[in-house]
Amino acid sequence: MSVSKKFDIVVYGATGFTGQLVAEYLAAHYKNDASLKWTMAGRNLDKLAKVRDAIGAPADTSLIAADASDPASLKAMIDQTKSVITTVGPYQFYGNELVAGCAASGTDYFDLCGEPVWMRQIIEAHEAVAKSSGARIVFSCGFDSLPFELGALFVQEEAKRVFGAAVSRVKGRVRDMRGTLSGGTAASAKATFDAVAKDLSLVAILNNPFALTPGFEGPKQPRGNKPIYEEDLKSWAAPFMMALINTRNLHRSNMLMGFPYGKEFVYDEMVLTGPGEKGEAIAKRVMAANTEKTGPNAPKPGEGPSKEERENGRYDLLYVATAADGRQVRASVKGDRDPGYGSTSKMISECAICLLRDAPDVPAGIWTPGAAMQHRLIKRLVDHAGLTFQVEA
Repeated sequence: MSVSKKFDIVVYGATGFTGQLVAEYLAAHYKNDASLKWTMAGRNLDKLAKVRDAIGAPADTSLIAADASDPASLKAMIDQTKSVITTVGPYQFYGNELVAGCAASGTDYFDLCGEPVWMRQIIEAHEAVAKSSGARIVFSCGFDSLPFELGALFVQEEAKRVFGAAVSRVKGRVRDMRGTLSGGTAASAKATFDAVAKDLSLVAILNNPFALTPGFEGPKQPRGNKPIYEEDLKSWAAPFMMALINTRNLHRSNMLMGFPYGKEFVYDEMVLTGPGEKGEAIAKRVMAANTEKTGPNAPKPGEGPSKEERENGRYDLLYVATAADGRQVRASVKGDRDPGYGSTSKMISECAICLLRDAPDVPAGIWTPGAAMQHRLIKRLVDHAGLTFQVEA
């Protein structure tokens, strides 16, 4: 990668709801850091200028006009920066030229993608090119799937300490989640299902837990598609709509790290809803509500919660690692903002800075953020992004 690049980070899509939050985070938290050179890009320079002024970025902040439908403008943007953060989704509609350009030029790339079919297609099309150019392409740097990926890594480290080795069975469970589903997440899910409906050959990719591990197929995985009672947790559990992407990223992470969890690793995610008849009833309601979140009443891209709602949001994720003899260790990951916007905007920003400053030695290729940066990223998220990682008794 050229050291003469003008910028360290370009936030592409800064006039969108999430993109503006990313730019606002960088403007607020790195305003006194002269060594971090970042700027904003989008289709409309006037709108970018309004965002710049609204978030309190310096008046002389450079602005870049770039449009997903104009490959030349994307190339001009890519040529100026060491890395691109893109919040412009669904990525299967607006990400192809950008990720191809970054892969070809050796420019690092970070997104919030939750589209496993598209991700598989990009891996097949561009991984060899990225490895050749020096680019690090990093998918899924937001709530899908970063806290889940790092939660599994964290609980496996505790399993190694207690049991002497990693375990082949980990459960991820959502204990609490206060906040709004991202409009981009809803649009991405709808776009994926629409694409599959038009091309039924994609069903096999969508349904495969190992869709993102080309050349490797692991053991049968729990489907997590109906409410169950979990005796060890004394709680009912309901299907979790984000498990479709998170589980795929977890298996890719395991593969990219050289299978530290083993090749028989089994992982699933569900939402804990409590004990008894009340817990069972809530689990059934959660299952029904999952379909509504991608329906006509879902939030639209560009829409999002108020500042107060973002700051009052939170999430609490439980990880349970079970050894072959039934012994367990447990850990939690908690976030201090709503997952889809407040926390996500901090996470993707810190991913880019972590790779730039703390993990420049990460080899080229197409990565999950946890596999690429591991404990260096955990430390940065704890220090800067409001996440906590704790072992539980």
